[in-house]
Formats: sequence, C-alpha cells, structure tokens
Amino acid sequence: MAVDYAVIVLYLAGMLAMGWWGMRRAKSKSDFLVAGRRLGPAMYSGTMAAIVLGGASTIGGVGLGYKYGLSGAWMVLTIGLGLLALSVFFSARIARLKVYTVSEMLDLRYGGRAGVISGVVMWAYTLMLAVTSTLAYATIFDVLFDLNRTVAIILGGSIVVAYSTLGGMWSITLTDMVQFVVKTIGVLLLLLPIAVVKAGGFAEMKAKLPASYFDPLGIGGETIFTYVLIYTFGMLIGQDIWQRVFTARSDRTAKWGGTVSGTYCLAYALAGAVIGTAAKVLYPKLGSPDDAFATIVKDELPVGVRGLVLAAALAAVMSTSSGALIACATVANNDIWSRLRGVVRPSGEEHDEVKGNRLFILLMGLAVIGTALALNDVVEALTVAYNLLVGGLLVPILGGLLWKRGTVQGALASVTAGGLAVIGLMAGYGILADEPVYYGLLASLAAYVAVSLATRPTDAAVLAVWRARLQASPSDA
Repeated sequence: MAVDYAVIVLYLAGMLAMGWWGMRRAKSKSDFLVAGRRLGPAMYSGTMAAIVLGGASTIGGVGLGYKYGLSGAWMVLTIGLGLLALSVFFSARIARLKVYTVSEMLDLRYGGRAGVISGVVMWAYTLMLAVTSTLAYATIFDVLFDLNRTVAIILGGSIVVAYSTLGGMWSITLTDMVQFVVKTIGVLLLLLPIAVVKAGGFAEMKAKLPASYFDPLGIGGETIFTYVLIYTFGMLIGQDIWQRVFTARSDRTAKWGGTVSGTYCLAYALAGAVIGTAAKVLYPKLGSPDDAFATIVKDELPVGVRGLVLAAALAAVMSTSSGALIACATVANNDIWSRLRGVVRPSGEEHDEVKGNRLFILLMGLAVIGTALALNDVVEALTVAYNLLVGGLLVPILGGLLWKRGTVQGALASVTAGGLAVIGLMAGYGILADEPVYYGLLASLAAYVAVSLATRPTDAAVLAVWRARLQASPSDA
C-alpha cells in the first residue's frame, strides 16, 4: 500500500498548492465568487461535471448498481438530465444576469423582498450538501489510512476548507479540473473495464445474476419519478450549480459547455451501475451496497492503480464539498447577513469584498465540520433540504424565468405554501416518503398562480431592467 499512500498524499498536497495559486488570482469579489466570469468551454465543462458528480454519484452510484443492477444508474442519470435541461433551456439567460446568487435573481425579477426567505432555504440546502460530502471522508480515509471517524472528517474537511478559503472559486475551479481528470481516468478508464473483466465479462454477469439486474426499469417507476423531481429539478435551481453557471465567460459557453458536462454525467451513471453489477458477481453477500466501491477497489486493483482510483473517489467527494461550501458561504454572506445589515449592493456593482467572503467560507467550513462530527447519518437531513429546495423554490424560480405575470407576492406565497406543505407532510408521512415533495410542489404552484393573478402585475420598470439584463449581448455575459 506504500505506493497507494504516496499517490493519495501527492494528490492532497496538490489540492493545497492549487489553493495557494488560486489565492493570487482572486483579487475581487467577482474573481473570488465566480472566477471572474472568465471560464472557457473546457474548464467550464470539467468543473461543472466535477461538482455534480460527487461521492453520492460515485460511491452511491456503484452501491445502487450493486443492489439493483443497470437500473441503479437512474439516480445519476437524472442528475445528468437536469444538467442538460439547465444548460439547453436556461443557462444562457442565467449567465446574462450577472448576479451571484439565486436570491439576487429573484429580487431582480420580482423587485425585491423575495431574497431573505429564499436565501434561508438555499443556505440550509447547501449546508447539508456540504455536511453529507464531509461525512464521506470518514469512509474513504478509513479505507486509505484506517483512521477513526473524527480524525477523517477533520482531515478531509480541513483540506477543502483550506484551499476554498485561500482562493475561492479560482482555487475550486483549478482543483475541480484536476479532480475531473482523476475521476475520468480512475473510474471510467480503469475501474470500469477491470471490474467487468474480473467479473467474467457481460455474458458471465448475465448468467450469474437475476434478469432484473439487466432490466432498465428494475429499480421501479415510482423511484425513477422521485429521482426526477428531486435531482433533475434540483439541478435547475441549486445555488451550487448556478454559481458555476455564473463563471462562464459567455452564454454560449454556459449552454454548450454544460451540455458536454450533462452528457458526461450520463456516461458516468452507466459506468457506476456496471461496476456495481460486477461487484455483485464478485461479492454477492456484502453487508451494505455502499461497501461495493471500496471492496472492489481494495481487492481487485493492482498497487498504484488502486491508489489512483481511491484518489478518484476522494476527488468526487472534494469537488462536491468545495462547491457546496462556497455556495453556502456566498448565500450566508450575500443573501442573509448583508440583507440583515441593510448593505445590499446592486448585483452588477463590483466591490472588493474578498476578505469578507473568505471569512464566511472559513466560518461555514468550520460549521460544516462541526455538524458532520455531531451527526452519524444526514440522509434524512439532506432529504429535508432537497424537499424544501424543490418544494419551495422551484416554482418561483422557473416561474420568474418563464411567466411574466408572476409577482413578488405570488413568489413569497409559493415559497411559504410549498415549504409549509413539505414540512407538514414530512411530519405526517415520514421524512423519506415521496408524498411531501409531490404535494409540496402542487401547493407551491397553486399559490404562485393564484396569488400572482390576484395581485397587481410586477412594476413595468422592474420588468424593463429584467428584460434588459436577459437581452445582454453574449460578449457582455
């Protein structure tokens, strides 16, 4: 394992070096939060793919393949489909807005007053997303170095907090590009073919496993539908995703670069399911499906290759963790703290706030590590965050982009009705039930339409500023 350890240590040292280099480029708020809005197609595609394909997509995707076979790909497939939909239909307009957060978009569209409540919901979502990713370090470092849970969380979390605090989005962009390359080589080019060969090829896999493992819909239609509601729609409105759209140097980059990323996600989804299916042939009686990834890597891969693939898993977790962390800090500072202090600046105004945003990343990073240490399992908490995000914010965000008759009163009613419905239904049906997000969305939509039609249309001057921003030339985006 000495060679494997050397690979991992070198990788971690490289992440910190990227953070130091990124610090030298982060000279303004725009540089720090959205990489100066200067990313070209190659870097944009790589970093977008890196953030959406985290530990859940890698370790969890293989685990679903182990449990359900090829239909286990659906969770990651719906993430890819959401990214494709965002890129093709919305990213160009989002990039033109030149804002920093989703809540700023809502204020710009509706004329203010929608930002704080939406910011709180978005903050809870990004915080729990970062916590979930941080908890995954415990699993990976246990496999790598046999570290206990507390040390693993502190070590992994501290590295992400360090390079994110140093250089903000520039550091995260640079590290994500490395992580994208490592994941591509480790998972797609090495682990996938080796796993299939070790399992005896597809013919042997079909002979040893039930036919349901090769049924594209074997996981169940209701499960697939729920994945679409949570992950596909979640990709359309999450701050962590939008903040990457804001880094594109043009609306064309956002559209086509995101399309490439979404297509890559589809391939990654199938790869994870196939690896998991192969693991089921090799290890039919694992204690937990989520052990499939670590087990097949540890037992079947040669020295050196094993270290690279484990680095790929670490890269997957780090990319999601750092993206969620900067999103959480951006929302906390710009949408909540600044508004409470009454010092919100126009979204297009440049101001050097690097120190303030760097402090918030550090504070949110410490909060994430502390929360991860206090919790054993955040699946339910993350489900709450996703349900609130989709049930409360999907309708007013997409409504603002697609329906000019939507009003600020309708948006606030939508967030309130959807959020309360989700909370109440989770109390009644259970946190992990499907019904809360289904009916929460319906309540949100009904409130948005009814209240918007019952109130005065948005002021013409507000809509004029909104349309002018949306129609900005690509060179200005």
